[in-house]
Amino acid sequence: MSSLTSLHSNAQRLDGGAMFGNAPKALWTRWMTPDDDNRVPLACRCLLWQHKGRNILFETGIGAFFDPKMRARFGVSSGEHELLHHLASIGLTHEDIDVVVLSHLHFDHAGGLLTAWQEDHTPELLFPNATFVVGREAWERAKAPHFRDRASFIPALQPLLEASGRLELVDGPHTPALGEEVSFVVSHGHTPGLLVSVLQTSLGPIAYAADLIPGAPWVHLPITMGYDRFPELLIEEKQRLLEYLLANQGWLAFTHDPDTALARVAKDERGRFQATHLHGDLERHSA
Repeated sequence: MSSLTSLHSNAQRLDGGAMFGNAPKALWTRWMTPDDDNRVPLACRCLLWQHKGRNILFETGIGAFFDPKMRARFGVSSGEHELLHHLASIGLTHEDIDVVVLSHLHFDHAGGLLTAWQEDHTPELLFPNATFVVGREAWERAKAPHFRDRASFIPALQPLLEASGRLELVDGPHTPALGEEVSFVVSHGHTPGLLVSVLQTSLGPIAYAADLIPGAPWVHLPITMGYDRFPELLIEEKQRLLEYLLANQGWLAFTHDPDTALARVAKDERGRFQATHLHGDLERHSA
C-alpha cells in the first residue's frame, strides 16, 4: 500500500506584492490577508510518498538554517527544524528517507536539508541515507546564479550535496532513483530547470508543481509572482500542466499554500482554471 503525507517545514512570511506579481492588492487580499508589514503567510509544505517500501520526500522546505537576523527578515516561524519534528510525529527521522526530490535549490525549498542554525557552528547536511534528485539545469543555476536571484541560494549547500556522493542529476523525464512511476516536467518560467514531479498514483496523476503553481490562487493563469524569471513563459508552462491534469483527472500538490495541500483542477463557466476539491494536510492518505 502506498500513502501520501504532507509535512510542514518552517513557515514564512513574504511581501504580498512580490508573491502576486502585477495583480493589484485589491485582488490578492481576497485570497490572503497581509500583516502590518504587507507580508502574507506561506507554508513550506513537503510531500512524503511512502511507496513500495521506500520513503520518498519531495522537497524539504526552508528549514531553520538562517541566523536570527535573516530568520526575522523572511518571517520564518521558529528556530527549530520543524520538518524533523513533523517526521518524528509519524514515527520517522531524516535517516529513514530514501530519496529527496528537489524541484530547485532556492532556500525555501532546499534549506531543510541543513541542520538548524547554531552560533559558531557550520551547517551540516541531513538525510544521510537519501539520494538527492535535482534537475541538471537547476543545479547549474545554483552553482552559478544570476545577480537577480543569487540571494535565493545557499552557497554552502551545493558543495555539501556534491561531497555526499548521493547527488543524482536529472536530464530527462525519469531518473534511476525513482523509475517510471515519477516523471518530470521541466519549467523555466520561475527559475531555469525547475522540476515538476508527476506521481502516478491510485488517485490519478499528482503534480508537485513547486513554484510553478505555489498555491490555489496561482492556478488562475494570469497570476504569477514577482520572483518569477519569465512570467509569460511561466503562464504557458502552467497552462500545459493544468490542461494535462484536467484531461487526466489529476491533482495538484501545493508547497506554499497555507491552507491547501492538494486540489483537483477544473474550469469555471468562463473557461478559467480553478482549484476544486481542496484538501488540507494529508496523513498517510492512500495513494
